[in-house]
Amino acid sequence: MSKYITTPIYYVNGEAHIGHAYTTFIADTMTRYEKLKGEDTYFLTGTDEHGQKIEESAQKNAKPTQEFADEISKTFRDLWDEFEIDYDQFIRTTDEDHKKGVQKAFEVMYAKGDIYKDFYEGHYCVSCETFFPETQLIDSQFCPDCGRATSIVKEESYFFKLSKYEDALLKHYAENPDFILPRSRANEVINFVKGGLRDLSVTRTSFTWGVKMPESLNDDKHVMYVWLDALLNYITALGYGTESEKMSYWPASTQFVGKDILRFHAIYWPAFLMSLDLPLPKTIGAHGWWTRDGEKMSKSKGNVISPKEVADAYGVENLRYFMLREVPFGQDGDFSQRAFIDRINSELSNDLGNLLNRIIGMSGKYSEYLIESTDVEKFHSKELDAMNEALGNLDAFMENLQTHRYLEELWKLFAIGNKAIEEHAPWVKMKEGKKEEALATVALVANILAKAAIMLHPVMPKTTNIIADALNFTIDSASYNELVVAKKLLKSFTIKVVPPLFPRVEEPLMAEAPLAEPNKPEKAVSENVEVVKEEDNLIEIGQFFETSLKVGTVLEAEEVPKSKKLLKLQVDLGDGRKRQVLAGIKEFYSAESLVNTQVCVVANLKPAKLMGMISEGMLLAAKDEDGLCLVRPEKPKKAGTPIG
Repeated sequence: MSKYITTPIYYVNGEAHIGHAYTTFIADTMTRYEKLKGEDTYFLTGTDEHGQKIEESAQKNAKPTQEFADEISKTFRDLWDEFEIDYDQFIRTTDEDHKKGVQKAFEVMYAKGDIYKDFYEGHYCVSCETFFPETQLIDSQFCPDCGRATSIVKEESYFFKLSKYEDALLKHYAENPDFILPRSRANEVINFVKGGLRDLSVTRTSFTWGVKMPESLNDDKHVMYVWLDALLNYITALGYGTESEKMSYWPASTQFVGKDILRFHAIYWPAFLMSLDLPLPKTIGAHGWWTRDGEKMSKSKGNVISPKEVADAYGVENLRYFMLREVPFGQDGDFSQRAFIDRINSELSNDLGNLLNRIIGMSGKYSEYLIESTDVEKFHSKELDAMNEALGNLDAFMENLQTHRYLEELWKLFAIGNKAIEEHAPWVKMKEGKKEEALATVALVANILAKAAIMLHPVMPKTTNIIADALNFTIDSASYNELVVAKKLLKSFTIKVVPPLFPRVEEPLMAEAPLAEPNKPEKAVSENVEVVKEEDNLIEIGQFFETSLKVGTVLEAEEVPKSKKLLKLQVDLGDGRKRQVLAGIKEFYSAESLVNTQVCVVANLKPAKLMGMISEGMLLAAKDEDGLCLVRPEKPKKAGTPIG
């Protein structure tokens, strides 16, 4: 049976970050794993290049939109090529074949009655290219996904009858529990659908950078909505709308996405496929975010880590191993150089690399590098049984996308090998004249390394090829079937001397990121920038005294309607009038608890409008993982008392 594996297509509003690399590493690993087992496998990745955000980004960079998209798309493809990602096709949504396939799909849906024309008015987020109902907005204004302000947009649009497929989607989720992995992610999708699906706007008239409408509809002012265009790439890549034989790869076996785009892939995408009378993918695998200092990495926050920089410093295969081992699939992971170095030194250098060095050294000393497996079963049946048990567990972990468990189980083989050397001590056996037993232990470890290298190959292909070459065999489907499936042992061979695979790393090889600026705590700083010198953050004392800090007494307090965070306070600052201050502390303080208490206020802040109300100051507060607390005078002070 053929396998079709995809990454999401990456949006070309900036270069690849480490989250993109993680998705691609997982898909590449799964592809290599299936090919190792002899499966006919097709791997798709690429770039998403249409939409208002791309059009605006090109304008900001003073470039034609196609030229801008070409340049960014090339950075993704070049990086994947440098990382030796084993993709079969790199699709771009600006490809002519893709556009034709999208137009064909639109015609099919329209002819079926699943697409109709109407007017849409609603809150639109340019960044997410998505309309949101007011009930989903934060404080009736801000995007629930990215937090940016939305705007009211009214325009003519074609709509897809998403509501028509609500029951069919729920039925599919119920009958296919592995459709969304990890399964913990399925509940949020199911609950969203149970909440009621609204028909989906699938065209725009407010910009032009997108797939044009089919000529048969004669409606040039519309272009395709970016998510309809983008999601269809998975079938246009296979030649949808033509007689292409590649369509035999559909349905996809595994489609990898980040959790932030799961809704599009687990709701919109299967509904589109149902409309096209195409089977649904077997599994949508939704992974978590890679964070930096506990925050999601994003271009807008400026805390993106460059995967190329990390790979240049530590090696791309070490990076692959670390990312797939460090975090359970579906959960968020935090990138840390120290954790990375610990895994290199402990697991790669000590457990794996040192094991290979030990048998090279012992075989050279005891048998002129000749290794024979003749007596391994005679002396080491216990170790062979334990090894085969661990090998037998691996497939289920990979099928369930649990790469961390897969590698954890695989590492048991190296523990078996190292323990066998310590327990059976070949150097002692040689002194006792038990050369046959000593060489059997060396051969046992060689076989453990060979079988482990085969199963590690999807994760670290170049490294494992070096190991296989040293052990005089080739990693392919034939060796997988012989050494892993059939549980055979290596034939007599002469081991090659190779340099240490994983030199120890004593200090971080990349500059540590500077701390976020004190006045911008929400914005982390990327590791691929120069470290900010301490004196660059210093200010003159005069600058400090430009800020007027005063003790204020809260006279009145009430909740702001429709706001989850804001309280509206009337504060006395000793100047004879009430000062209105809007504070985002509702999660930590009730309005009643603040009346007749004192607070510290930035009194000369320029007034700002929040949710249509004026705020004339800001409260001082401290926030950490335990929550938020207001900064208050130790003893009651007269309202208006200066702080400084």
